[in-house]
Amino acid sequence: MFKRSNSFGAMRMLCWWGFGFVGLMFVKLVQGFEDSNVTNMLYYNNNRPLMVGLTLIYGAAAKGAVCLDGSLPGYHFHRGYGAGSNSWLIQLEGGGWCGNIRNCIYSKKTRHGSSAFMEKQIPFVGILSNKAEENPDFYNWNRIKIRYCDGASFTGDSQNERAGLYFRGQRIWLAAMEDLMSKGMRYAKQALLSGCSAGGLATILHCDEFREMFPRTTRVKCLSDAGLFLDAVDVSGHRSLRNFFGSVVALQGAQRNLPRTCTSRLNPILCFFPQHSIASVKAPLFLLNAAYDTWQIQASLAPPSADYHWNWYDCRKNYARCSGPQMQYLQGFRNQMLRVVRRFSRSRKNGLFINSCFAHCQSERQDTWFARDSPHIGNRGIAQSVGNWYFDRVQVQAIGCPYPCDKTCHNLVFN
Repeated sequence: MFKRSNSFGAMRMLCWWGFGFVGLMFVKLVQGFEDSNVTNMLYYNNNRPLMVGLTLIYGAAAKGAVCLDGSLPGYHFHRGYGAGSNSWLIQLEGGGWCGNIRNCIYSKKTRHGSSAFMEKQIPFVGILSNKAEENPDFYNWNRIKIRYCDGASFTGDSQNERAGLYFRGQRIWLAAMEDLMSKGMRYAKQALLSGCSAGGLATILHCDEFREMFPRTTRVKCLSDAGLFLDAVDVSGHRSLRNFFGSVVALQGAQRNLPRTCTSRLNPILCFFPQHSIASVKAPLFLLNAAYDTWQIQASLAPPSADYHWNWYDCRKNYARCSGPQMQYLQGFRNQMLRVVRRFSRSRKNGLFINSCFAHCQSERQDTWFARDSPHIGNRGIAQSVGNWYFDRVQVQAIGCPYPCDKTCHNLVFN
């Protein structure tokens, strides 16, 4: 009995170590992907970008609104002017999630867990650009990028004292909104909440909450870029992302801050997936997503933990190296995405731009947001489509034809 118990205990410890190792690799994959896609792959059209400094929210600590390591949250703010002086664009930063203590301890020593590691200045490009020729509809608005340092898409509200971890995403969100309201956002005539990746997910989850912060006379809409994470089956037949999201929701106490229209009928873990709540969002919402989202290919559909024989190693890094059966599998993922948005797209207030590209976060990069050769569906690019929808110029429900017919894509390839 004693020998059997030791063996069982050793195996259990080995399993937990393996799970933690895979989880840590998942976090590093997420953060490495975000860094390479957003920080190192910006295109400026040979123009020097506007650099905007970091502002810490000094009143946040008293509200318990702190990053994973207990440091102050912050944002980058460039004032609008002229016709845009009473218009506000809030961009929620992405950067993955952390779902166990070990991963969160790792994250709190990075810019996604501590303001001590955040850049003091960042370039404002794409939807944040201050140049009319790069951002025709929003260039003169008040533009803010809220930094992401909680690891749960601004939804957590818990802590682990022993590990020195603070899961305070919901409080950070509220503290940032309160601070910006005091700086003039309360007088907004127009407001747009946007975000990319984990920030795109946060945009969906907080969209109606954002709408309620303003009077009915204010035009308020939301734009989610690369935030449509699907509850998909991976190449091993399991649901890697569901398991991971489940750990995030449980560890960070996010369930109480997820949309009640969803949690009243489904398990909170499922409500972290936008597919179960997008049709219930009351405020106008625009979904910008690549049908072959490269983050989801690498971390959800074919992560190393599910690719036992490394058959997907080349494909997940470079779409041109995918075999026929692998491409067919990815076409199935695209089909799932189109089924998910079917009900959502029936509402005329909502907008849609799903292009058949291998990409992730297309509003933050100048080359994909607005440039001479930026991606198009029909005769309209992303910036024009978002602007048409926001200002009610044209209804936008754009879905591109399946790969390989779209020749305007800026597809991502990884070394």
